[in-house]
Amino acid sequence: EASGVIKGYAAVLDGKMVGKDITAFIGVSIGHQRDIDRFATQILHYPDVLECHHVTGDESFILKVKAGNTSSLEKLLGEIRSVEGVTRTVTKVVLSTAKESQILELDESLAESQGKRK
Repeated sequence: EASGVIKGYAAVLDGKMVGKDITAFIGVSIGHQRDIDRFATQILHYPDVLECHHVTGDESFILKVKAGNTSSLEKLLGEIRSVEGVTRTVTKVVLSTAKESQILELDESLAESQGKRK
């Protein structure tokens, strides 16, 4: 923990059990470079957005979201589209998930070098 490798601990909740049955990935296109930071800051205010990644390719950002139903997803999409600078969104709704993990394998050589630094 002291080395900074561990970023935190969290309970992993079952989305269906807490009323968040829909998972979707939303590609967001930003029209101008000056709006990139503004969008990244604004998206922090949306609790249904679990992840926000600035990416290369056709979109500027990829968001992972959880929503209770299609109506709440539609509302969230409207809110995202109204953020200044957003020119387009592309949404993909997840039908099923083969793998979802937050576990990151630690390379043994890295673990050994971190241990030697103490």
